[in-house]
Amino acid sequence: MSAILEIADLKTLARRRVPKMFFDYADSGAWTEGTYRANEADFADIKLRQRVLVDMANRSLETTMIGEKVAMPVALAPTGLTGMQHADGEMLAARAAEEFGVPFTLSTMSICSIEDVASVTAKPFWFQLYVMRDRDFVNALIDRARAAGCSALVLTLDLQILGQRHKDLRNGLTAPPKFTPKHIYQMATRPRWCMGMFGTKRRTFGNIVGHAKGVGDLSSLSSWTNEQFDPRLSWKDVEWIKKRWGGKLILKGILDKEDAVMAAKSGADAIIVSNHGGRQLDGASSSISVLPEIAEAVGDKIEIHLDGGIRSGQDVLKALCLGAKGTYIGRPFLYGLGAMGKQGVTLALDIIRKELDTTLALCGKRDINDAGPDLIYTAPGEAAPKARPKARTGAATAKAKQGGSAAKAKAKS
Repeated sequence: MSAILEIADLKTLARRRVPKMFFDYADSGAWTEGTYRANEADFADIKLRQRVLVDMANRSLETTMIGEKVAMPVALAPTGLTGMQHADGEMLAARAAEEFGVPFTLSTMSICSIEDVASVTAKPFWFQLYVMRDRDFVNALIDRARAAGCSALVLTLDLQILGQRHKDLRNGLTAPPKFTPKHIYQMATRPRWCMGMFGTKRRTFGNIVGHAKGVGDLSSLSSWTNEQFDPRLSWKDVEWIKKRWGGKLILKGILDKEDAVMAAKSGADAIIVSNHGGRQLDGASSSISVLPEIAEAVGDKIEIHLDGGIRSGQDVLKALCLGAKGTYIGRPFLYGLGAMGKQGVTLALDIIRKELDTTLALCGKRDINDAGPDLIYTAPGEAAPKARPKARTGAATAKAKQGGSAAKAKAKS
């Protein structure tokens, strides 16, 4: 095996080791996949400023995301069917993230359950929530996340209706896989993957089977899932979930400035600028292309994160310069997981860390918290990126609210 130097190398190896139906699930978008491709391609249009003869010693990538200390501003994104890239995938990825010092986000549609992940981790992880029609099930999920010690709830807003993903339909994707001749062939050509799957009991949706009403096995799961995503999801539901959860809340799936303004008023702690990895509305803007206008609109009101298209440490730095406080990687860690299990996830994180560290230094900075629009190159005649607004801290927000209340009381008197 040749040296693994970049995320693309892990992708190549994962393609050889993961059955096609599951590799395609991770590596595909909706319809024509135009938005999926734009998420990656639009980063290449952003150029950095190289600086020389500056002190590059004693560099630091440490910062915070929603007040939690992180080794670098990168979290593992919530991804469905992670445990089908590699046996016990969510548990392995969570342990790798914990050891590395970055957040792990568990998907509602995970193979390993909330309790499974909690059993192998010592630090709190984050839990991503889909809102289903069965509100009792949603309440139970929130309660289970709280009982497991999750430190943040990530509420996905952009999956009320499923976008059509052609590869999944052509592959006949299910978890566990069907035993048709095509699926048997795919698995038979991936013996390493099969050995791992034979050695685990976790092969279906662990957060749902045995927990949702009437879902005791895979046959009942399919119909339940198709009926449960709630197209009526609204800002009132965000208010209800925030109250029920009672902890830090992150809203995922913001891609429009107007929605960002609404999100900033919701009381959430952060938003994730995201188009669901190009898996929902094909033809939508890339995440990085809309980040600057969203940051300008609400960057002083709520913490902003970015998800979608990040394949390198340079991409992370560009997102930070354009207004993000933190970023998420989904496919890069899935490639690592499929290629090499837990070791591959660690390697994916290390690749991004090294690229981020080197790029920061070559741009003339030593502290990741100093990354800003001044690191972005703009050609003569082009508009330079605006300075990143600083979001209020929780204390500052509370003080502002108290001041507003006092002013109202004074006016009434």
